[in-house]
Amino acid sequence: MATKLYVGSLSQSTTSENLRAHFAPFGTVVSAVVVTERDSAQSRGFGFVEMSSETEAQGAIAKLDGQPLDGASLKVNVAKSKEDRTPRM
Repeated sequence: MATKLYVGSLSQSTTSENLRAHFAPFGTVVSAVVVTERDSAQSRGFGFVEMSSETEAQGAIAKLDGQPLDGASLKVNVAKSKEDRTPRM
């Protein structure tokens, strides 16, 4: 079963393709997307990478959390499902 990762602290220059390539050495990347602003298409500074297994995802977290990509230090962890997030006030 695929595991979705949250990737934060992305550089404004990081693209979905850069993100996919950065995670590929750690396993099969099912999808990789940098979240962008609707109107300007500018990066919001975070994205999601889906790895094909939990083992690959945990390996990517262990190797990439805190490591640089395009001049920014990444924050990588397992993405929370919408049900698990704290509601906004």
